[in-house]
Amino acid sequence: MTTSLPVSVRVRPIRHEDNAAIANVIRHVSAEFGLTADKGYTVADPNLDHLFETYSQPRCAYWVVELDGVVAGGGGVAPLSGAESDLCELQKMYFMPALRGQGLAKRLALQAIEHARQQGFARCYLETTASLTQAIALYERLGFHHIDCALGNTGHVDCEVTMLKYL
Repeated sequence: MTTSLPVSVRVRPIRHEDNAAIANVIRHVSAEFGLTADKGYTVADPNLDHLFETYSQPRCAYWVVELDGVVAGGGGVAPLSGAESDLCELQKMYFMPALRGQGLAKRLALQAIEHARQQGFARCYLETTASLTQAIALYERLGFHHIDCALGNTGHVDCEVTMLKYL
């Protein structure tokens, strides 16, 4: 006999006490997809263990997704380092397997894009890798277009997929 149990999913702004949990999610998902620090992926980000502080800066926002009270994903937006002031970056969109396929990445990306608009950004950039085909398909459905070169100064040297959306 199979019994379904109610599942509680909540999206909320990051808090200081979420730093370790969301860093662990990012490390876990990165390892799952072979996104290693030596290639410049997010796991090499020196701020990975301090995302609350990073996203507490002006024009930034980061949200965590809780599954039954446990942080199991997240994503955010911030000004693109080394770029014009009207350009932001969709950043650190990571979800544990239990959250995938439920529309949460779309919901979170739309929330981040709306925040970016409210902060006066005119364009949103992102970088990813070709192996993340489901993420790329989502970004395309959200109106991101592939561009030929990296923008700004992200330090993600192996993110060969670069995309841009006009807000």
